[in-house]
Amino acid sequence: KEMILDSFCRHNWRILFLLFSVTHLVTGHIRYSIPEEMKKGSLIGNVAQDLGLDLKRLRSGRARIVSGESIQYTELKSDKGILVVNERIDREQLCGDTTPCSFSFEVILENPMELHQITVEITDINDHSPTFKRNSISFEIKDPDVGVNGLKEYFLTENDNFVLKQNSNADGKKYAEMVLQKPLDRETNPILTLKLIAVDGGTPQRSGTVNIDIAVLDANDNAPVFNQSVYKATVMENSARDTYVTTVNASDADFGSNSIVTYYFSDLNSGLSDLFMIDEKTGVILIKGSVDYEKEKKYELRIDARDQGGLTDSSKVIIEVIDVNDNAPTISVMSFTSPVSEDSPPGTTIGIINVKDLDSRDNGQVNCRIEQNSPFKIKSNLRNYYTLVTDTVLDRESVSEYNITIVATDAGVPPLSAKRTFNLKVSDVNDNAPAFSHSVYNTFITENNSPGVSVLMLRANDPDENQNARISYILEDSNIGGSPISEYVSVNAESGVVHAVRSFDYEQIKQLIFVVKAQDGGSPPLSSNVTVKMTIQDQNDNPPQVLYPVQTSGSVVAEMVPRSADVGYLVTKVVAVDVDSGQNAWLSYKLQKATDRALFEVGSQNGEIRTIRQVSDKDAVKQRLSVIVEDNGQPSRSATVIVNVAVADSFPEVLSEFSDFPHDKEYNDNLTFYLVLALAVVSFLFITCLVVIISVKIYRWRQSRILYHSNLPVIPYYPPRYSDTLGTTGTLQHVYNYEVCRTTDSRKSDCKFGRAGSQNVLIMDPSCSGTMQRMQREKSILDEPDSPLEVRCNI
Repeated sequence: KEMILDSFCRHNWRILFLLFSVTHLVTGHIRYSIPEEMKKGSLIGNVAQDLGLDLKRLRSGRARIVSGESIQYTELKSDKGILVVNERIDREQLCGDTTPCSFSFEVILENPMELHQITVEITDINDHSPTFKRNSISFEIKDPDVGVNGLKEYFLTENDNFVLKQNSNADGKKYAEMVLQKPLDRETNPILTLKLIAVDGGTPQRSGTVNIDIAVLDANDNAPVFNQSVYKATVMENSARDTYVTTVNASDADFGSNSIVTYYFSDLNSGLSDLFMIDEKTGVILIKGSVDYEKEKKYELRIDARDQGGLTDSSKVIIEVIDVNDNAPTISVMSFTSPVSEDSPPGTTIGIINVKDLDSRDNGQVNCRIEQNSPFKIKSNLRNYYTLVTDTVLDRESVSEYNITIVATDAGVPPLSAKRTFNLKVSDVNDNAPAFSHSVYNTFITENNSPGVSVLMLRANDPDENQNARISYILEDSNIGGSPISEYVSVNAESGVVHAVRSFDYEQIKQLIFVVKAQDGGSPPLSSNVTVKMTIQDQNDNPPQVLYPVQTSGSVVAEMVPRSADVGYLVTKVVAVDVDSGQNAWLSYKLQKATDRALFEVGSQNGEIRTIRQVSDKDAVKQRLSVIVEDNGQPSRSATVIVNVAVADSFPEVLSEFSDFPHDKEYNDNLTFYLVLALAVVSFLFITCLVVIISVKIYRWRQSRILYHSNLPVIPYYPPRYSDTLGTTGTLQHVYNYEVCRTTDSRKSDCKFGRAGSQNVLIMDPSCSGTMQRMQREKSILDEPDSPLEVRCNI
């Protein structure tokens, strides 16, 4: 530390610090001053301290020097935060005669981006001695003696014009110079006679004399004189060889040959002889080599003019090089960040570039722009430095990758430009929820399906990528009929396939509506819902159910047909239903068997049993019809009903014929129907009991009804009466029915009869014949003794 401080004080370093900031980019400027010829590793300055940065920031920001020069004169020690000398610095080699001499570079840091410019000024030290154009100039006079006997000194006779200067050379020999002290004038004294005496140091002392006769001539008594002490010229860089620069001119007042002047470069070091040449006679200076403004902006030439007598004069020629636009801008990447997050706000720094143009003035003025339309822009923060920033919000789902072409164009004529393309990738953030192609999905499944069967595949799309686009499908909780939806369907979390958990029955449930959520794997996760409507399709799994005529096992039900019945007489109607739906519930009726197939027919669509011919006396009283009811399903299902028909005009005739009629022992095959019916009856009785408790009146009334029906083994169903007498509809107009009840023994005998519109329905039990006479008498009570009679007799 003491050595660094001592060096700092000894060289009187000066530091100028300036720090400023711009949007999303921090910049600073430091200036150091050091002497040339410092040893490698010598301290220049503490960059971390001067910039107000700690060492951790230098390391985390990957601090580094960017200069763009081939020789790296300095090195940044990021672990110590100091700037040291990396290469020998020679001010004369770096800058020549230019003062002050300095070079600049930048220190760049990342995350966040920081750019600091550092200028190092190189001060001169006295490391070069003066040099003569010639190493030595001497005159000699010989003395053959040596030692003390040798030549000791010279004496010149007195005169007004010359003086004698005595000198010794390196080996001790004496020589003298006769120097003109006062100008000669030929017109005053054309001839001068002088005597030069040389004396040695011996004993006795000896001397030699020489007579010097000086004739003053009128020639070459004037040296050449330039008409200008300084010549200035300009030349365009890259000018061709032999391009004219300027002409120097010197005049000599003498006459004759003494007035002839020649020109030459007095100092052709620094390689100027390769760039320029001068005509010795005319003084015309021409270009010999390549003149480059970027290497040297100004040249200084020393020109000597010499006459034949050796007299000279000197002048200086200053040649300024005019820049031409011969250098295109160069683009250097200081820093570039890829990928960049799509949620980066506008103004986020993507990269820093350095643009240089070695030309000057307008030729070196550079303008940067982005070639194509893109959501980016260029900002200039420091001279020659540009920042590439986002201009709008990015969307990876729209554009996931950009090729950004930056064009740098100078202001020269014609302008030159350079391009640099940057490939920028946009990284994904979870900003898109999964989306289904439909808001509602409709699907169908046939009832009686196998559990686990696949019903539907749901597919949601997420335009994000990787984990943000990984979709899981979740069945939302809901209840159907008090049961959770998970007891009906399930959803595969990975594939989105909907499976049926159970076998469905169309007659119990016809449609399921549930919600499925699609959730991505982002953080936080995003989701969307879709409604699924699953319709249960009917299957022909239920046979038709015959509602009328009711098949009983305790009594015989017969339909009475008078012998006077005409063709088309409506005997009865078979009423059936099918709990299936659609075409599975479309029923058709067919006469399967009959005692006399030529007497009756069944309507295929309505189940109406009609006569197809006139009833005659020869027709048997007992007619047994077997009607099959068939649905339209595939395969079809059917049910069979037995219809008993009594062809008679009176009840005794019917009773005599039906007394030995066998009881119908056939039972319906569909056990499920009766189980459901039994469950309905039980439920009805339960509800009835509750109502009875609430109201005593209703309770008594219900009790009487239960008592009344207690002797009836079957509660028959009475369909509407039909007749063809009023047109094609076959439906009889509404009439009133009258009931007369007589009993001889309560709860043992109950006969009822009433008026009907077009037919007689007789429900007979064989034990009922004892009361027929009374029934005939009851019939006479009515106003219309010939009207059809409906009789029910239960014993």
